[in-house]
Parts: sequence; C-alpha cells; structure tokens
Amino acid sequence: MRATIVRIWRGRTRPERADEYEAYNYEVGIKPLIEKALGVQTWREDRPDCTEFVTVSYWETVESMAVFTGGDPTQIHHLPRDAEFLIELPTAVQILRIRTSHGRTPV
Repeated sequence: MRATIVRIWRGRTRPERADEYEAYNYEVGIKPLIEKALGVQTWREDRPDCTEFVTVSYWETVESMAVFTGGDPTQIHHLPRDAEFLIELPTAVQILRIRTSHGRTPV
C-alpha cells in the first residue's frame, strides 16, 4: 500500500505541561493511530510561551481514514484529557493529497 493522503493535527500546551502531555498523547492518541495508519510522525517545538505538537498520519485513502475515525475524518476528535492540557482545543485538521515524494521518505 502506498500513502496518498496525509492528515495533520496541531495542538499547543504550556511548557510546564509539555512532557506530561507528550506521554499522554502517545499512550492514548498515537498508539491506536500507529495500528491503523500506514505511518505516523510526531514533532515537538518548545518555545518560551508554549510547546507545539504536530502529528502527521499517512493514509491510503480518505475512506480508510474515515474507518479509523468512525466518521468524517476532517472533523477533529479530541482525546478525553485534551481540554486539561491544551491551551485551546484545535477546531480543525488539515488533510492533504501527496502529489510527489522525492528522496528517502518514510512512507
């Protein structure tokens, strides 16, 4: 299978909660995603005023993403404790079609 779609989620925490949120997000959000997506990457940027997390998941089709989300994959699906950790709850995800890929890419 080859990825044709990426789904990008972004969220920000306060710096003092970043390590705790990263561990929580991995256990509750990323692990189930790893089992279903073709690939998953996570990034973290520490800034003085906030820490931003970005999760990119790779999918064969939008339909395969919908099976995982249980509905419209363009809708945001918050983890149970996101409101406790995140500065604001994200209102959207970004879904992009992969047009070209060059070099050694993970997916």
